[in-house]
Amino acid sequence: MRRAALRLSTLYKGLLTPGRRLTQGSQDPKKQGPLHIQEACSPTHVNHVRDKLREIVGASTNWRDHVKAMEERKLLHSFLAKSQKGLPPRRMQDSYTEVLLPLGSQPELREKYLTVQNTVRFGRLLEDLDSLGVLICYKHCKVQAAQTSPLSIVTALVDKIDMCKKNISPEQDIKFSGHVSWVGKTSMEVKMQMCQLHGVEYSPVLDATFVMVARDSENKGPAFVNPLLIESQEEQQLFEQGELNKGRRIAFSSTSLLKVAPSAEERTTIHEMFLTTLDSKTISFRSRVLPPNAVWMEDSKLKSLQICHPQERNIFNRIFGGFLMRKAYELGWATACSFGGSRPFVVAVDDIMFQKPVEVGSLLFLSSQVCFTEDKYIQVRVHSEVTSLQSKEHTTTNVFHFTFMSEKEVPLVFPKTYGESMLYLDGQRHFNSMSTPGYFARKDYLVEP
Repeated sequence: MRRAALRLSTLYKGLLTPGRRLTQGSQDPKKQGPLHIQEACSPTHVNHVRDKLREIVGASTNWRDHVKAMEERKLLHSFLAKSQKGLPPRRMQDSYTEVLLPLGSQPELREKYLTVQNTVRFGRLLEDLDSLGVLICYKHCKVQAAQTSPLSIVTALVDKIDMCKKNISPEQDIKFSGHVSWVGKTSMEVKMQMCQLHGVEYSPVLDATFVMVARDSENKGPAFVNPLLIESQEEQQLFEQGELNKGRRIAFSSTSLLKVAPSAEERTTIHEMFLTTLDSKTISFRSRVLPPNAVWMEDSKLKSLQICHPQERNIFNRIFGGFLMRKAYELGWATACSFGGSRPFVVAVDDIMFQKPVEVGSLLFLSSQVCFTEDKYIQVRVHSEVTSLQSKEHTTTNVFHFTFMSEKEVPLVFPKTYGESMLYLDGQRHFNSMSTPGYFARKDYLVEP
């Protein structure tokens, strides 16, 4: 399975290489005009991608105007298609988009992305990927007859983000690119790649797969999206991989430990771990001791609280998904750092499901813990839940899964309870779904929060 994933990654990179079908215009970087992820010196200005998204949906930059803007979107219902057959097919190249983050050519942008170790904050890149994914889908679903899009496109899932072996320098330009690679009736898969300028060429840094869903103009129900027109064998392979990804997600969900019992092999693993922690001096199932170089799972937790201010809202006046990912990632990174005792590097992000939107004004509770370790690798799970200022009821909105690599071998993590044992097995499953771990073992691999 890992070899197949690497082959698809190679194919995908070929499609996004300058000179191939999906590129636009001149291939001379000096002549190309990609959008900029950029903020002006004045803090009242926002980046160009977010500006473009606001223009597409008719959103206001003023919080006090958001109710009026949402009321105006009700008038767009007539532009929604009654079925997918009524929508014109779109090519992959129709949604292809490049976005430039000019950290090298515009040094004044660096501080927002800079870590104290002089690397790039990965959490900020998650925000940029989320915005780009939405923009790509709006290009695919552009309605020619309407000046403002009748669709509300939101992130449903971060299927996978795989890191490559290159450093992310805050002193070189970064280029994001991507396109729609698969569509269902109301959902779209987006493939994105991030590259960084090294000399005169851009080198790959990460590959990302997001799933977006289209909803009606009031964001209350599903809406149809344009079908995808396949024009080459390469594009056919990408589309088929999207189908496989969908099937894999369904299979993974159907075998969730929240629904079915662990496999026989997993049950054996948990029982052996339990036996390892029994105190040999007593004949009791209650007397538990840690083996050498091990930590109880309950001692690997960190928590945080965020107040969701209007500043972090998206174009539909709910909290921006990229902000949620950044906060979850930074807490996960801190958890891995505290657990491993050294600086951790992100290896992979997968299976981030946006279960419920987060309303402006909510209290956001994040709880992070190490749920699986192996050699230098740390699997961290971050659980997100919200409560309103008026209600004390807590609602789960997201569960995040991050794989980190430490600079040195880390302790084993041991569960005490049955619930923690299920977290351990779930973490093990996510770790095993990662691309080949040896791919990340070289010293030139470095990404921080």
